[in-house]
Amino acid sequence: MTGIRLSLALEGGNLTLPDGARIAVFAPTADTDLSPLPQDLCHIITGNKPDRDYFAALGYACNTAPEGRYGASLVCLPRAKDRARALIAEAADVTDGPVIVDGLKTDGIESALKGCRKRADGVAGPINKAHGKLFWMNPAPALDDWRTGEPGEIEDGYVTAPGVFSADGIDPASRALADNLPETLGAHVIDLGAGWGYLTHRALSRESIRQIDAVEADHAALSCARLNVTDPRAQFHWEDALRWRPETAADTVLMNPPFHTARKADPALGRAFIAAAAEMLKPSGQLWMVANRHLPYEQTLAGLFVDVTEAPGGDTRFKLLHARRPMRKKR
Repeated sequence: MTGIRLSLALEGGNLTLPDGARIAVFAPTADTDLSPLPQDLCHIITGNKPDRDYFAALGYACNTAPEGRYGASLVCLPRAKDRARALIAEAADVTDGPVIVDGLKTDGIESALKGCRKRADGVAGPINKAHGKLFWMNPAPALDDWRTGEPGEIEDGYVTAPGVFSADGIDPASRALADNLPETLGAHVIDLGAGWGYLTHRALSRESIRQIDAVEADHAALSCARLNVTDPRAQFHWEDALRWRPETAADTVLMNPPFHTARKADPALGRAFIAAAAEMLKPSGQLWMVANRHLPYEQTLAGLFVDVTEAPGGDTRFKLLHARRPMRKKR
């Protein structure tokens, strides 16, 4: 509903955009309505590959980082608080005019508004509509205490960044999967939705692996993976895991698939990961995955693989699933 709130702010005359100036749009998702803004002046800044591909297909200029200065900016608030603050601070650093912040109440927009009011005199709005708020600062102050700086180190020396999955520590489900993987995974392995590289790093303890493809849609997470995994057998792919396919079929796919679309639990996303994994494997290939105990993935697996079992190592929170020999659909 960003478009509705943005239209109300612009049409009411309270928010004015500089004529002909570039507009930075930070972290919009594919469901973000940017129609109130002139498309030819917008620069989409996102590290999410599916969102980037969506806006690029519509003809927007896109990049993973700002380029130069902007006359205005719009921050589409993510749910992770540290990441949201970092984006607002980044927008303030590169914008000469208004910095607009939009988000839902469930994204922490109230907290962002309160924090900005403490740091800036020129906070205008908010526009309240459709379970969200939009406000703006003109000018925006330097928000030094909201910058995140360089990626930080967690347990066992791994590097993560604010906003990425499991940024504060090793995900216990991923750890359980890594701890219970067999020694033999084959020569070619794919880590689908690799995050900051934990499963890739653990799998590469096997000398028999000749290549592992780490596929991740989050640019920040993949940048951390490159720091966490320096083994030359690892190949990194900033790609949508549901659309990417390897040049040659793999022996094994490993994954801890996401099960949220935006803010809502969506088991269909995990099912789509399973279907994508099946297409990436050799006829004799295998899938090892971990999932929350309540998610009903067994039926999907049974429809795509000849043999499906629950492996040891799970608990009341999550389960380890092993599927072998993907079925090939008849033409």
